[in-house]
Amino acid sequence: MSSPAPDELEKVLADALDERELSYTRPGPGRFFVTLPGTKKLATHCWLVLTPHALLVEAFVCRHPDENLEEVYRFLLQRNARLYGVHYTIDRAGDIHLVGRVARHAVVDEEIDRILGQVLEAADGDFNTLLELGFATSIRREWAWRESRGESLANLSAFAHLVEGRD
Repeated sequence: MSSPAPDELEKVLADALDERELSYTRPGPGRFFVTLPGTKKLATHCWLVLTPHALLVEAFVCRHPDENLEEVYRFLLQRNARLYGVHYTIDRAGDIHLVGRVARHAVVDEEIDRILGQVLEAADGDFNTLLELGFATSIRREWAWRESRGESLANLSAFAHLVEGRD
């Protein structure tokens, strides 16, 4: 099966992103920087890059965990078994990303939707779990600091159970 011409694939990608009303920029030929809106993770930034043989997908999920690395990595490896088209990886700094690759001949609207949906479901859906596993001490410290100053705890409410004396 022959692959569509580069311009055709860029149009397929742009049309798919436009149809879903996703914000994106095109910093160069075959390169799309997409912002996926979330609920737990407010936004997930995702690169879509056309190469001669594939569409590469990469999204930043969270920075290097401060603690509990074994549990974080166990979670990521177990989660990889249930993901479609992308998988978790870490970069040289230990930051967590989702990466994947789609063969050029499979770059169609439905596949773009499925891959971006999976990126969003994983990055947004796993975000609080990753924060709980890898940043519990920092969350507790931030909670105490805000509480001592009468600051809002609204955006930490999902982590109330991590604070001592809570369920």
